[in-house]
Amino acid sequence: MDSLLAKKIEAGDFIITAEYLPDMNIEATPSDKLKSCGAIAINVSDNPYGPVISSLATAIKLKQAGIEPIYQLVTRDRNRIALQSDILGAASMGIKNILCLSGYHQTLTDMPESANVYDFDSIQLIEVVNKMNKERILLNGAKIKGDFSMYVGAVVNPYLRPLELNIMRLKKKVKAGAKFIQTQAVFNTTDFQEWLDAAYQKGITEKAAIIAGIYPLESYDEAINLLKKHTDFYIPDSHVKRMKEAGDSEAQKKMGIAICVETIGKIKGMKGLSGIHIIAGGRENIISEIIADSGL
Repeated sequence: MDSLLAKKIEAGDFIITAEYLPDMNIEATPSDKLKSCGAIAINVSDNPYGPVISSLATAIKLKQAGIEPIYQLVTRDRNRIALQSDILGAASMGIKNILCLSGYHQTLTDMPESANVYDFDSIQLIEVVNKMNKERILLNGAKIKGDFSMYVGAVVNPYLRPLELNIMRLKKKVKAGAKFIQTQAVFNTTDFQEWLDAAYQKGITEKAAIIAGIYPLESYDEAINLLKKHTDFYIPDSHVKRMKEAGDSEAQKKMGIAICVETIGKIKGMKGLSGIHIIAGGRENIISEIIADSGL
C-alpha cells in the first residue's frame, strides 16, 4: 500500500486523523490550516446532512493541495453500479483511502423526503472494495485495468449494546477487509474502555487499527439537539451540565474543546487504541488547537 495512512498504521504509529465537512461553496479550496493541523489524513464527509460538494470532488481537491484524503462513501444514495463507478473514479485520481459507511437515514438530513437506496450495507461495500483490491475485478466479473489499491476503513459505534452483538458486527467489518476503524464520538470513556477491552480480547485490535472519534461540542444547545436527533451520540449529563454552566457562546465553545482534550487524555493510553479522529463538524480551524492542547 502506498497510502501514507496505511504506512503509518502498519508501522505501529499513533494515528491522528480529522474530518473536513464540505459545504455549498463551489469556489472553496482546502485551507492551509488543514495541511498543517497535525493530522496525517483528512476524512471528507459524504453528504451527512444533505447535499453539499461531493466527497469525491473534495477528496481530489485535498490531494491536489498535498493533503492525504480519506474518501468517505455512503451506501444510502447509490446502488452497486454507482458505488463501483465512484470507487474506480477515486482510484483513477490517485485516492488511496476509503471509509465505507451506510450513512445517516435521509430523515436525519435536511431533505427527509429523499428516497434512499441501501443496495448494499457498509459491510457489503467493504467486501466489494476488498474484492477489487485482491482480485482486480468488479462484481460483474469485469477486470480492472491499472494498479488499483484502496486502504479500507469502517465506522463503529462503541456504545451500542448488547456488547456481544456490537463486537460481532465489528468482527464482520474486519473480516470483510476493514484495516482501520474510526469510532463515533467518544464522550463516556468508561463504556468506551469496556468496548475497546472486548475488541482487544477478541484479537480485533491486532487486525485493524482502532481510531477513537472525538467531537468538540460547540454549545449547550448543540448537545441537546444531538441527543434528541441522533441515537449515536451518548453525551453524559455531566458534560451537558458543564456546557450549560460555561457561560456565553464563546465560553461554551472553549468548554467543548476542554472536554475534548480531557477525553483524549483519558483514552489515549488505553490498550488496543491506535489513534484519535477529530470530528470537527465544519470547524476545521480548531483541529490544531485540540491536537496541541492534548499533547498529541
